[in-house]
Amino acid sequence: MRRAAGDNNGMSLRVSVLPRCLGRYAVAWVYLAGFVIVDIAFGVLWPGGRSAVQQWASTNVANLRQDPLGCMIASAFVPSGYSVAWPLLIAMAIFGANRVLGNWRTAAVCGAGHVAGTLVSEGVVAYRIAQGLLPESDSRIIDVGPSYVVVAAVATALLYGPWAARVTAGADLLLLVVVGGIFSGLSTLQVAAVGHLTSLVVGVILSSALVRRPRRTAHDG
Repeated sequence: MRRAAGDNNGMSLRVSVLPRCLGRYAVAWVYLAGFVIVDIAFGVLWPGGRSAVQQWASTNVANLRQDPLGCMIASAFVPSGYSVAWPLLIAMAIFGANRVLGNWRTAAVCGAGHVAGTLVSEGVVAYRIAQGLLPESDSRIIDVGPSYVVVAAVATALLYGPWAARVTAGADLLLLVVVGGIFSGLSTLQVAAVGHLTSLVVGVILSSALVRRPRRTAHDG
């Protein structure tokens, strides 16, 4: 009987820990689950369907003029190509950031990194098109993927996370730079390179501001 009671207590403890874990890392779980669902659905589409989804979700100059909010949200969940690596890369960054910042601050940093990376990089494209430096067709390039979100989260975890989160975030960044080439073409103002650099800078600045912000006490009201 004592053993049965102990087993029940252990199970109750595990059950009680699960909601706390889900709540503490709610932003990380929601974003990761949302991306995995979209990634699976994207993977089973025929090539023409995948192309249509990317065209619709792309945060290019043309789409930003027509539906800025819709494409900005959708592009963070639609991959540039079906890859089993992205869920792992997302998890390696965003759970560390979520632990450091909590839920709403993580959403703010990652969202700001995604938005700023998109607007700055596509703003450069719009300016260069207006100046005749790029063809008009560049206003409809494919610009989708979670990488701006991931880079902003990496900056947070790498700077302020515990050692395990820093190691994981560092490995994530190394993979993105060496294998993914996220800064390739920066000297020629390529969209992805400019966007990733912007997201990284925003992640550093905003997470620094939020981490160092003093917490209110009960006497503050």
